[in-house]
Amino acid sequence: MTRSKANKRHILTTKDSKRKRNLGRKTLVSQADIHTVRLMLPYDF
Repeated sequence: MTRSKANKRHILTTKDSKRKRNLGRKTLVSQADIHTVRLMLPYDF
């Protein structure tokens, strides 16, 4: 399962380009949160 990273919505002028570029990529949901995410998305699984 993938998710979007946080902290790329506002105050982008203080963040350097490399950080903003990496925040735009997807990342995996941690194993501890997969059960909770599946409960929030009942029609996908």
